[in-house]
Amino acid sequence: MWYLCVFYHRLLDYRKPEVQALAELFGAFGDDDKSRSLEWRLPKEYHPDSPFHFVNLPSEDIARNIANRSILVKGMHEIWGEGSCYEEMEEAIRGYPEDRKLPYLTLESTFKINIDSFGKAISSEDQKEWIKRLSFIPFKGPVNLQNPEHKFWFLETDNYGSNNGLPPIVQKRIFFGREVGAADRKLLPTYQLKSRTYIGPTAMDAEMAFLMANQGLAAPGKLIYDPFVGTGSILVAAAHFGAMTMGADIDIRVVRDGRGPDCNVWSNFRQYGLSEPISLIRADNNLPSWRAGLNEVFDAIICDPPYGVRAGGRKSGGRKLLKGVVDPYTVPEEKRADHIPSTAPYSLAECVHDLLDLAGRMLVMGGRLVFFYPMLRDEFCDTDFPEHPCFRLIAACEQILSYRYSRVLLTMVKVEPYTTEIADSAKKMHQDFRENHMKWLEEGNLHAAVFAPIDHRSDVNGDSKIISKDTKAKYRGKYV
Repeated sequence: MWYLCVFYHRLLDYRKPEVQALAELFGAFGDDDKSRSLEWRLPKEYHPDSPFHFVNLPSEDIARNIANRSILVKGMHEIWGEGSCYEEMEEAIRGYPEDRKLPYLTLESTFKINIDSFGKAISSEDQKEWIKRLSFIPFKGPVNLQNPEHKFWFLETDNYGSNNGLPPIVQKRIFFGREVGAADRKLLPTYQLKSRTYIGPTAMDAEMAFLMANQGLAAPGKLIYDPFVGTGSILVAAAHFGAMTMGADIDIRVVRDGRGPDCNVWSNFRQYGLSEPISLIRADNNLPSWRAGLNEVFDAIICDPPYGVRAGGRKSGGRKLLKGVVDPYTVPEEKRADHIPSTAPYSLAECVHDLLDLAGRMLVMGGRLVFFYPMLRDEFCDTDFPEHPCFRLIAACEQILSYRYSRVLLTMVKVEPYTTEIADSAKKMHQDFRENHMKWLEEGNLHAAVFAPIDHRSDVNGDSKIISKDTKAKYRGKYV
């Protein structure tokens, strides 16, 4: 059945992939049909960035579950009628099958009619007039404004001017229907970072962390791993959805000490009454600590790798050790407890390769790898994403962070088992990709590109070029 999916008008790239992921989580596809995409259609003459989209789902229960769990779905509705004017909408409602309407119009059922308009506020007087127009619908039960059994929505969108930052609308459209499910946005204020016990400079925003957990299909019985755990924001979101969690970080002071016994990663989970991680370990993504033969452990790996803008990546060894200036050393027994291992810079090119190799080995078949990947907007190309023979890319969602810099949330699903042959093939793919696409991702290049003066920057070959402020269109639907 077709349902009207009303989105919040933000993070536009993330909206459909989140619904697609949740549809898979709640069983919209068969076991041998996981690669199938949902069928979408826009209302007549609508812009693709519109918050109104029709989606075809197999059952009302799935539509309700998606809406209740989603972060970006405002509501999912069974539309009884729509039109470009009130008369056309009334005719459509009258023609809607009676057997679909009557169960919600009985004497025993309470109801409430909500009114919403995209792009403008509606006065109370106008709302009353709108409700009067629905007098032809034979509601028999009492009105209950606090806790109704059934909620109905009167939705309108129109062209409210060319300077309001909204996508152009060709003609007015009105919808009336029954609410099937709605998002609970109260969890975002609950988990907001400013009230979090322990955060760091790169702590993941709560809204984005929940979106990442949805893309990773976090659910009870699943084990989620974050190899760059930091202060644990992503694992907090996964634990909220009932998943078991595990994290690692190269900085022992983060995973072990925090800022004291009552201000650390563990205290973030205790603050919300969530199940604590199975383990937090000090581990180097460049030197995996897993024993030989250990494979297919995690259901999802969800992370935000360090890409050198706000914080740079580090790997074990130290500059002198890696260059062979000094020999490897053994830490004396009496100094082991407080020893901080030396580290060296870890470029994003190397980090992404190691992450894909880790995921290929440690994810179960059908498991998901969800991670952020930085991009320079004037050099953005959909083919510039890293690849691995074990994975198929199923979603790439851009979040614009500044005039010249954005990050893309990549969601990959494991479709091939990890073998020695695949590992060798992945190394060759990485080397080719690094030579052709990732020069700007080497140590320091991304940071220099992001913070260079706005009108002057060198390209990846070192040649100077001018950046014009007028090269981007004033309206882009991908703006946050």
